[in-house]
Amino acid sequence: MSEAKLPKIQDFDLAGKTVLARVDHNVVEKGVIKDPFRIDSTFGLIHYVAARGGHLILMTHNGRTRDGKTGQIKSGSGTAVDPIVEYLNRKLEAGLVIPKLPVDPEWGITKVDDGVMAPLLDSLKKRKIGGLYLPNTRWFAGEESKDDKTKALAAEWAGMADLYVNDAFGSWQPHASTYDVAKAMPACAGFLMQKELENLARVITPEPPFVAVVAGSKYDTKIGPLNKLYDQVSHLLLGGVIYNAFLCAKYGIEVAGVEAEDVELAKGLVEKDKNAGKILEPRAVVESKILDRRDPAQVRVVKAADFSPGQKYAYFLDVAPESFDDPAIKGPLAQARTIFINAVMGFTPNFGEGSRAMYGLIAENKTALKLYGGGDTLAEFKNLQPGLYMEALDDPSYYFFTGGGAVLTAIEQGSPFGLKPVDVLLKK
Repeated sequence: MSEAKLPKIQDFDLAGKTVLARVDHNVVEKGVIKDPFRIDSTFGLIHYVAARGGHLILMTHNGRTRDGKTGQIKSGSGTAVDPIVEYLNRKLEAGLVIPKLPVDPEWGITKVDDGVMAPLLDSLKKRKIGGLYLPNTRWFAGEESKDDKTKALAAEWAGMADLYVNDAFGSWQPHASTYDVAKAMPACAGFLMQKELENLARVITPEPPFVAVVAGSKYDTKIGPLNKLYDQVSHLLLGGVIYNAFLCAKYGIEVAGVEAEDVELAKGLVEKDKNAGKILEPRAVVESKILDRRDPAQVRVVKAADFSPGQKYAYFLDVAPESFDDPAIKGPLAQARTIFINAVMGFTPNFGEGSRAMYGLIAENKTALKLYGGGDTLAEFKNLQPGLYMEALDDPSYYFFTGGGAVLTAIEQGSPFGLKPVDVLLKK
């Protein structure tokens, strides 16, 4: 299937229709918005529905609320959507209202109370309110349960509206709010979803030379996307524990915090790279015995040229900034036409110099398409290079994906259309 068959919001007449839109506003931590980028990215949808005469109901998940063993749901102010609604009402004068549905302290919202919703839906249709914003979808008992409660919840949500819009590409797990409700009613993709899919195609079938930068805290979670990317890239740059595991596997050293199974997995990449030589190796790393702070007395720069089998090291917490002055790294990044970055090179917030230097070097390539994937990557880019980040928001050579996990999963599959929340729209 192709994107051409994807039903889109602009294909529907919204006049007088109630639109239920799933967005990814998962940006609240301990009651505070960390970064409004994901919220701002859905302004186009909100304005469009209003301009076309539709009535809007928004919903998102926020945080983790479900106990995997007991199935109990912990709701409370820390995962509430109130800060999001306050932000939207302040920025857009949206007039959004949160339905005060009954919440069981252990099992969340077990049923969509018609006594609460009916008058609100009537007010929405009569334009007495600007819109509705449902409570955190993960407060609903059926959101993640994958049973009859899921089907019942999807039916209740479908009964509220005429059209379902998925504008939450980053929320790629098939839950009630991203998958089942789309099966239960007319459904389509929003503008952000369309944009994410369009730019993801530029990662999956990139213009060469293509350089990918991937980091992470666990090798096993990235092995699938890494192997897929390796076959596509001209060069691959690694960071974080993934790079540490690679160094251990290649040079036979031991680094604190790197698990043996990660090293074993990395040996496959080392073997694969023996002939192709695609992996760019920052030759200097920052070693420290302390994780939670930067103590100059405990920090030193270690060079790969000094590695010998059997040597043991403390934590490698960053790539030394001078590594990005190396022509072996500068050259490929300068010549690239497509650069995909899903990486924070160091253990932030105390070890960010490597990431800062890398983001600056990538910015020097004015012609490459620079695609940043993942909330952590975006947050650190903003923290470490705030001026550059602000410039990048208006620079067409940059694109920031709203969900790193969705991007990596699609890369591993070789297509975004296999993700269930996307696939269910194609089947409509």
